[in-house]
Amino acid sequence: MAKLVFGMNQSLDGYVDHMEFGPSPTLFRHFVEEAKGQAGSVYGRKMYEIMRYWEDDHPEWNADEQAFAAAWRSQPKWVVSRTLKAVGPNARLVEDDLEGAIRKLKAEREGEIEIAGPDLAKSLTELGLIDEYRIYLHPVVLGRGTPYFAGPRPPLRLMTSDRIDENVIRLIYVPA
Repeated sequence: MAKLVFGMNQSLDGYVDHMEFGPSPTLFRHFVEEAKGQAGSVYGRKMYEIMRYWEDDHPEWNADEQAFAAAWRSQPKWVVSRTLKAVGPNARLVEDDLEGAIRKLKAEREGEIEIAGPDLAKSLTELGLIDEYRIYLHPVVLGRGTPYFAGPRPPLRLMTSDRIDENVIRLIYVPA
């Protein structure tokens, strides 16, 4: 059975925003290794549209960016959307019965499946389907934006914490 993991970079005040702060080279390499080991990703529409950046090669990419793109392209993706009519390579659209589709996915797959996007994570949290929350805590204060938890914070239990680079701590929680 697959394990659903919601993990994102977060500011000290609880916001996620890929345009306001990003990963250091060390943290990016960490994400490359995570992507290589994932059994797939489930995206909400907004996050999928952001991640489609990795579908096309860019001449300015360094080796780590190329490695991430290769890992991202090779893994299966499921995109939860009622508005999209088509998705890119190696992706399937989930338009109806979110709970049934994700329960089936968990039952049929092995390994970790990334959940990407706070709104999608909120829906899956409400359904009790997320197995682990990974917060990559950055020393930044945004004061506004999209919160990591799009709804009320679920009851969580801290399992572990580790330092990923000189400024980022990964906090791993499971539902309590």
